[in-house]
Amino acid sequence: MTATRIGKVATLVVFVAAWFVAAAFLWRTSVPSGLDVSGLDVHPFFSARALDRATRYARFVDALWALHVAANIAALVVLSRRAPRLVRTMGLGRVGAGVIVAMLILVTFWFISLPFGFAEQWWDARHGLAPHDYVSWIFEPWALLTFEALFVLIAVCIVLGLAGWLGDRWWIVGAPIFVVISAAFAFLFGYVAQLGTHSVRNPELRAAVKVLEGREGVRGTPVHVQDVDDITSQANAYASGFGPSANVVLWNTLLDGRFSPGEVRVVVGHEFGHVAHRHVIKGIGWTALVIVPLLWLVTVITRRRGGIASPGALPFALLALTVLNLLAAPFVNAVSRRYEAEADWSALKATRDPTSASKLFVNFQRTSLQQPNPPTWDYLWLETHPTIAQRIAMVEAWVKQSR
Repeated sequence: MTATRIGKVATLVVFVAAWFVAAAFLWRTSVPSGLDVSGLDVHPFFSARALDRATRYARFVDALWALHVAANIAALVVLSRRAPRLVRTMGLGRVGAGVIVAMLILVTFWFISLPFGFAEQWWDARHGLAPHDYVSWIFEPWALLTFEALFVLIAVCIVLGLAGWLGDRWWIVGAPIFVVISAAFAFLFGYVAQLGTHSVRNPELRAAVKVLEGREGVRGTPVHVQDVDDITSQANAYASGFGPSANVVLWNTLLDGRFSPGEVRVVVGHEFGHVAHRHVIKGIGWTALVIVPLLWLVTVITRRRGGIASPGALPFALLALTVLNLLAAPFVNAVSRRYEAEADWSALKATRDPTSASKLFVNFQRTSLQQPNPPTWDYLWLETHPTIAQRIAMVEAWVKQSR
């Protein structure tokens, strides 16, 4: 073995070791190890009719998801075959042609999403989870869609520019750039998420927010309310941004009287838990770990279609990325569930109100028709949160530990 080969092997070993050390650090949470949240009998909490209704609702939603993914893949297969010929007729430079192809992909995906989105909105309306207001459903997410489209176009320019300069080794420089851009977009999204929201108007809730801020060490984190009742009756909340852009957004459907003040406090405590444990920043850390092998694999796979530097290969590169993301989804969701579980644990410690926490999770099932124990494939590929059964079991485990 030559010295050069030995050096490459040694570098690879060091990289792999560093990867696993960093992954182990990011994998850790404050939830006590060995906490058993499996095996909960859900029948004392939900009637047989409620469980059956949730199962029937989920089957249709899951089928829509599978068909939507299949339609996107089919579209990418078609575009992969036609894009090279289209690029040759444009007479543009590589980056300019790449931007046009990227826009074509985005528009295609948007049109494909319409029938599936309409079907899901109809299904939700039929089950009392949304109004029959399809116009609002189309226009509501435009700010987010514009934000995502901007990210995609910037990414295409970077990929084609670096690949034209560095060839198949573009990812060595590209990966760190994408991590920085992902961090910048995560930071800016904290501000974008606040567009169209308003402050908490209930004085009792404002007072509770102040108390929870202090208990979880996140003083000064803004809490806003987003009016979404024109497109859904489901309740939700989320934390976004980090540092000065960190904030929490509550859907107004959470404050319409279906949830008690104690349950709302648990939700706020959960979202503050995300902020306190820096889950957005840790998510960026996972991006840094995953993006290097991911970009390398996509580069290798696209060599047979002219290489990643070719704008005509963009649909094929995205097809490869889509398949790789599907394969990685169980691991990605497992990380997400760990952080969501940590936020639940943080909320329990901050509110010390297990009764409201259990009622909250039961009400989530009733107002969103979630399956307390979804099928294994659904759990692996679609569930970013612990199941309702696991969340209730965590509450019971917390009660036992607190005695």
